[in-house]
Amino acid sequence: MLISIDWISEFVDIPKMTPKDLGVKFTLATAEVEKVITEGEFLKKIKVAEILQIKSHPDADKLNLVTFNFGESENFQVVCGAPGLSVGMKVPYAPIGTELPGGFVLTPKKIRGILSEGMLCSAEELGIASDSDGLLELEKNLELGTNMLDVLGKKQDTLLDVDNKSLTHRPDLWGHYGMAREFAAIFNIELKNPFNNNWAEKLESNFTSEESPVTPKVIGQSSCKSYWGLTIDNVTVTESPEWMQSRLISAGLRPINNMVDISNYVMLELGIPNHIFDRDMIKGNCLSIQKLDKSIDFVTLDEENRKLVSGDTVISDSESPLVIAGIMGGLSSGVTSSTKTIFIEVANWKASEVRTTSTRLGLRTDSSQRYEKSLDSQLCKRTALRILDLVLELCPKSKVVGKLEYDGEPLNNFQPIEIISSVDKISKVLGTNLDEARIISILESLNFGVKTNGNTLEITVPSFRSTKDIENESDIIEEIGRIIGYDNIDLIAPSVQVAPVKLTPAQQLHRKIKDFLVFHGKSFEVMTYPLIGPKLLEKTSWNFGEELKLLNAISSEFDRMRTSIIPCLLDAVATNQKNSNQFRIFELGRSYFANEKSFSEEHSQLAVAFYNKDNKLNFLELANTIERLLTSLNISYDLLKHNPKFKNNTLNREWVGVHPFENLDIRIMGKIDGVITSIHPLVLRKLKIKGNVAIAIIDLSAFEGRSIKDKIKYTPLPKFPGATFDCTVVIPKKEQVGKVLEPLRKLKTKEITSVKVVDVFSLDDENNTVTLRANFLNPEKTLSSEVIRAAEEKIVDTLKTAGFPLKS
Repeated sequence: MLISIDWISEFVDIPKMTPKDLGVKFTLATAEVEKVITEGEFLKKIKVAEILQIKSHPDADKLNLVTFNFGESENFQVVCGAPGLSVGMKVPYAPIGTELPGGFVLTPKKIRGILSEGMLCSAEELGIASDSDGLLELEKNLELGTNMLDVLGKKQDTLLDVDNKSLTHRPDLWGHYGMAREFAAIFNIELKNPFNNNWAEKLESNFTSEESPVTPKVIGQSSCKSYWGLTIDNVTVTESPEWMQSRLISAGLRPINNMVDISNYVMLELGIPNHIFDRDMIKGNCLSIQKLDKSIDFVTLDEENRKLVSGDTVISDSESPLVIAGIMGGLSSGVTSSTKTIFIEVANWKASEVRTTSTRLGLRTDSSQRYEKSLDSQLCKRTALRILDLVLELCPKSKVVGKLEYDGEPLNNFQPIEIISSVDKISKVLGTNLDEARIISILESLNFGVKTNGNTLEITVPSFRSTKDIENESDIIEEIGRIIGYDNIDLIAPSVQVAPVKLTPAQQLHRKIKDFLVFHGKSFEVMTYPLIGPKLLEKTSWNFGEELKLLNAISSEFDRMRTSIIPCLLDAVATNQKNSNQFRIFELGRSYFANEKSFSEEHSQLAVAFYNKDNKLNFLELANTIERLLTSLNISYDLLKHNPKFKNNTLNREWVGVHPFENLDIRIMGKIDGVITSIHPLVLRKLKIKGNVAIAIIDLSAFEGRSIKDKIKYTPLPKFPGATFDCTVVIPKKEQVGKVLEPLRKLKTKEITSVKVVDVFSLDDENNTVTLRANFLNPEKTLSSEVIRAAEEKIVDTLKTAGFPLKS
């Protein structure tokens, strides 16, 4: 939303300060200013110039070399392609360094080999016209060098571009008068109120005793809260005066004609949308406000055909709907150049119903976004009178027929919100000592009513802050704090006892897991969304039990709770593999299952993924890492080949992503609560992952609440050297690589301290070769060559007996 400080100055005398400081002050006290714009500043740099000579460009048929002077001792030259140039013509000249509307900055530039020293400007380039055929020709009597700000007679204005999101809870700030109230409170100065009782009585004196040609009628349970209507004859539709057009342009709206511009001007000034009908286009003498009982097609002012459905509120004459309530009027009843009689509508509508219809139609207007904020019905009459005020000013011969007509909720039923607080409570919460007079002054400047009763403050909330903003004492304290300025409150540390907090068993477990995987597993922690959608489930071929769906999801891609971290982690792998050839990631998160008794059941899960574009040993490396992790946690576990008799609750074996050979169940404390598997190429292909991925998932819920005692054993470093032995054996491809290690685990040779797989290679169509590495060590003496040789032979013989001969 753009705020014109020139407009604000009609209601409050803002102290002199730089535009930047003004923006900062408003941001700290009220709402975030995204940008401060000094309008018209560039016009000061643009000068009146006279064309002295015009020559054709030597290398371009449609370009000219124009020599000119703008009051300097020397002449300048630009390359110009505009038509209709003549010697002696006076035009605007923008020198190098000028920033034109749209952010375009003029720099020295060669055009077809010739340097152009700035630019001669059209009306469009100056931002004073939507299009133009050539340069802006100026009056002959203008003095050379005069800046265009003076030539055009424009005011230099400061615009504050306020972030709309920061005004969502403040329906009173969607107009300049409401903003002016904030400035008055911020700077502790008086707010001028031109819309007082005398002003209203003067305008109401224009009402006549004759019957109003059009009266509103609210029928049934529509979205209408209040509706005011007024008929005016003898209007003349012309262009608006320059001051009105200028302010509308500054606020980001395009001037159309005086009637439409009055409507927009009042909306921007007082914050209440309105609509002006061509009275002659209204059939009958009654406008009915009601919900549709069937679907219809409706053409709006933007000439688009809209599909309205049963339940949408419309304003209709005796024949057909004329306006979509709170959103946009119809094309058939809009003001045209031939309009002589108008009907003014100022209404208020239920925010939720306007939002629903606007969202369904995909039609969000200046009106709808204001009504969505819950406007104040008490301000509608003032808005109607302000429109009348401007119509009478711009069309002096116009006259009111009848009076201001009303229908809707009884306005005298409004009960203001009353809140009790005290100076002591406000001071205590804000952490600074405030006197009663200052607090009352701030609240009254914001239009709150305040009565003192001993130490108690009885505060009455104004109607325009009661619709969705101020509700309790905390809101009142916030009002005081922001106007004082939170930056003006001394920082004082709270006087509270700080004591260490003992971690729960689950927190201790999670911390140990993270430390191990980061420091020893060389992995990065990731955090993915617990909400997923059908697109990701389809990509990962995951179609198991996502029953917890949101009724009103923000996006269709985040419309249900996940039952496993696996799809989310695979999505993270797919994203990261675009930038890295290998990585390891893990997530500690939650999965969610439907439960008939408690509606939902949460499970804490650990998921680890190893990715490598070329290495095919991800599965083995991940299995080794998980073994070391579980060992470090002092948890009783086993890695087992899957047995269909035992159910694994962490992974449905029907998932096509489970590798047929490279997979193991994890049994923890007697229950199968995890799995390690390579991801099947079919799933990798759907996710466009090029490489190899292995994933481990463990359900921590079964044991994370138990205290796990540390059983750390310290052993001295060996004093005597050890030895290693590598051998390569042949294994059928149908066998799991891990089976090679099973016979070696049964060896009773104490010198063999460990045996592991270091490489796997495809030998032919039926067999693989597996390279094993054994470590030998005797902590009490140096191993002799005879002992090492005997151990090597024992390993080879054991493997051969088990059906894994050495590769010849």
